[in-house]
Amino acid sequence: MEPNYLIMLDYCTGQIIKIKLTEEEKSKSETYEDFEDFMRTELQDKYQFRTKDVCWMTTEDLDERTYNI
Repeated sequence: MEPNYLIMLDYCTGQIIKIKLTEEEKSKSETYEDFEDFMRTELQDKYQFRTKDVCWMTTEDLDERTYNI
């Protein structure tokens, strides 16, 4: 599965953060042994989140459901 999207739940701010990775970001992520290291060094400042404050997952396709909003 190729990570096309990074989805995070920031439990300090209550935000759901969804990032569609660029081709450059996907290529760069492959040079890291650990995706979390990639997030910390390449994405954290760019997208203004802290890896220590989020639960995260990557996915190939984005599919969302929302109820009672």
